[in-house]
Amino acid sequence: MNSRGWRIAAASAIGTSHVRQGVVCQDRHACNVHREVGGKTVAILVASDGAGSAQRAHEGSEIACSVFLEQVDDFLAVGNAVGDIGADLARSWVTAIRSIISVRAEEFGATIRDYACTLLAAVVSEEAAAFIQIGDGAMVVADEAGEWAWVHWPQRGDYANSTFFITDERAAEQMAFDLVRGSIDEIAVFTDGIESLVLHYATKTVHAPFFEKMFAPVRALETEGLDDTLSAGLERYLASPTVCERTDDDKTLILATRRKRSPTVEKAAEQ
Repeated sequence: MNSRGWRIAAASAIGTSHVRQGVVCQDRHACNVHREVGGKTVAILVASDGAGSAQRAHEGSEIACSVFLEQVDDFLAVGNAVGDIGADLARSWVTAIRSIISVRAEEFGATIRDYACTLLAAVVSEEAAAFIQIGDGAMVVADEAGEWAWVHWPQRGDYANSTFFITDERAAEQMAFDLVRGSIDEIAVFTDGIESLVLHYATKTVHAPFFEKMFAPVRALETEGLDDTLSAGLERYLASPTVCERTDDDKTLILATRRKRSPTVEKAAEQ
């Protein structure tokens, strides 16, 4: 196994509040491992949370994820590097997604607000990582020492329980962007459905034990890319009473690592 290859588990699960209301899961996610010339890989991870009050929010989040993935794939396919991504380019991607949603809304006689959704996206190579966020939820990364930190704190709107959406007229201005030079070996992307489980609001810190537990089986994977079996297990966990007793919202969690497998894991795998 290429110990530096990206291994990924990802899942979205409907919240109990939406089950009671007879509403579909409004969260969506998408992942891809893009191989550059020379064999190096880039992880493209994106999640979106549809606004609960928007009638077509699940369609908006689906468009946001698929279009973002397509735009980044196209950008990298012609030889560009992650380090070439800047705020202006990221804003152009956001604007393009909003335009496509607007066209969809017009086709179905709806408003763009009917498709309201957030955007959480990470594009990570061995040399750099670009992070794009509109709305709540968050992305957290681990440094070489294994310390966990958030990239952007969840965005809040002017009122309680409100946030920003990619469908907002000022979405490109509200976008949070960061380009980090250097290597990031582990990243988690999650929507606001599990914020309370993994972030300490009072201290603005990350609940590291959660991620250490959740990443253990991902680090043990032998094959790079998205693992369907582990992702199915992650979906069951997100829909379990253990999680749903603490949050009734839709939930998405993406776990991506290229950390080398520990000697303990290697030995266990050989037995």
